[in-house]
Amino acid sequence: MESFWSFLVCSIIILIPALLLHRRWQKSRSYRLPPGPAGWPVFGNMLDLGTMPHKTLAGLKQYYGPVVWLKLGSLNTMVILTAKAATELFKNHDLSFAERTVTYLMQSHDYNKGSLALAPYGTYWRVLRRICTVEMLVNKRINETVSIRRKCVDDMLLWIQKEANSGAKERAIHLARFVFLASFNMLGNLMLSRDLVDPDSKEGSEFFSAMMGLMEWTGHPNIADLFPWLRRLDFQGLRKKMDRDLGKALMIASGFVKERIKERQEGGERKKDFLDVLLEFEGNGKDEPSKLSEQDINIFILEIFLAGSETTSSTIEWAMTELLCNPKSMIKVKAELAKVVGPKKKFEESDIDNAHYLLAVVKETLRLHPPIPFLVPRKAIQETNFLGYHIPKNTQLFVNAWAIGRDPECWDDPNSFKPERFLGSKIDYKGQHFEMIPFGAGRRMCAGVPLAHRMLHLGLGSLLHEFDWEFDGHVTRETMDMKDKMGVTVRKLEPLKVVPKKHTNITEEVQ
Repeated sequence: MESFWSFLVCSIIILIPALLLHRRWQKSRSYRLPPGPAGWPVFGNMLDLGTMPHKTLAGLKQYYGPVVWLKLGSLNTMVILTAKAATELFKNHDLSFAERTVTYLMQSHDYNKGSLALAPYGTYWRVLRRICTVEMLVNKRINETVSIRRKCVDDMLLWIQKEANSGAKERAIHLARFVFLASFNMLGNLMLSRDLVDPDSKEGSEFFSAMMGLMEWTGHPNIADLFPWLRRLDFQGLRKKMDRDLGKALMIASGFVKERIKERQEGGERKKDFLDVLLEFEGNGKDEPSKLSEQDINIFILEIFLAGSETTSSTIEWAMTELLCNPKSMIKVKAELAKVVGPKKKFEESDIDNAHYLLAVVKETLRLHPPIPFLVPRKAIQETNFLGYHIPKNTQLFVNAWAIGRDPECWDDPNSFKPERFLGSKIDYKGQHFEMIPFGAGRRMCAGVPLAHRMLHLGLGSLLHEFDWEFDGHVTRETMDMKDKMGVTVRKLEPLKVVPKKHTNITEEVQ
């Protein structure tokens, strides 16, 4: 009995100081975390974000500074809100945050393991990155496919003209829909050497329908990402829908790949498209796969479509919206195109570098409306000291590109659409100027920027040069709804409906 009481007393003597030290350690540790709003029990800050979290979090800068700490369910999350903080991240801590946060939906069919955007930082990711930057998305190869993009844009212009003239009078069109279809076909030709959709099809091809499903489900917030122990229950049914549509898309992509493999085995002519590049890949033997598996190729094909078509159409929709709401800018860009191109010619990719105001319009659109406002979330590989704060391993990282593009420390009148700010400026969106990072920066920056640059300018320049544009019905620039909605990209809440009118002084060349 005496030994029991002796043990108890000794335990208390040891435990009390230990507990006090542990509490002091926890308190001092918490002081080293970035500041942020107090959260709710269990839910943390997830109930505070609202429907437009990029805007909600941008507003926290005035209270907490350039870096904000959140607890989203069980996820530790750090948010970067200013260009200075982004500069520190990408210049000095890029490697420490080189991993990705992978949502539950993107683990469907092991998509994340074969995706360039989501693959773990390591050998396989480097292989995919090298294929993109050295063999697929370099200027030499992009220059070889100018005619493909020209054809798809010409098709888009014809579709628009046909739709606008299908009634008794010219009627409004849903602009983003036509840009999306053209972008989808453009990528289909670059990837697979074929058109995949046309606007007269009721549901589009099976592949197009499945891809649309993927875009819808991935745009929904999923409670399973905030509380991983709830994943098996799939309360919202999102994983079930994702498994269905992703499985269908992979099956169709697999059919494209099998068909190409059979053609090659039978001695068919090489297409020299992106699929051939993937099929002909050979590893260097240093921990690299000797060949890419069929599953990896299928996932890569899907990623090209997911990344390319949605971002292109949403950006062009925002650009046209801003120009219609700012008629002086519209007049300037159309006057420039008329001068650079001439009234009886098409706008070509070779004209892009001479269309300085058009270049400025695209930059200003991407500054105000980055397609993915938080970029693709990153994750801390290791414990990191960032701006004097202690960031635990596995912390989720959001870089709020929307807030950075409107940072008043970098931009005059940051919320206004003023393309002139880029005339004579060297600032661009290619990852070297951290006050404007719509495609990210550092190791995990979007690899498709060179192709996106061509598609955005060719698409927008052609639309502006071939047509005059007016608002639909009673909408004016004063009443235009500029609200946005979250999805795969940030789109207009109310899609832009506009009336295209063919120039009276331009010869009908698109037949």
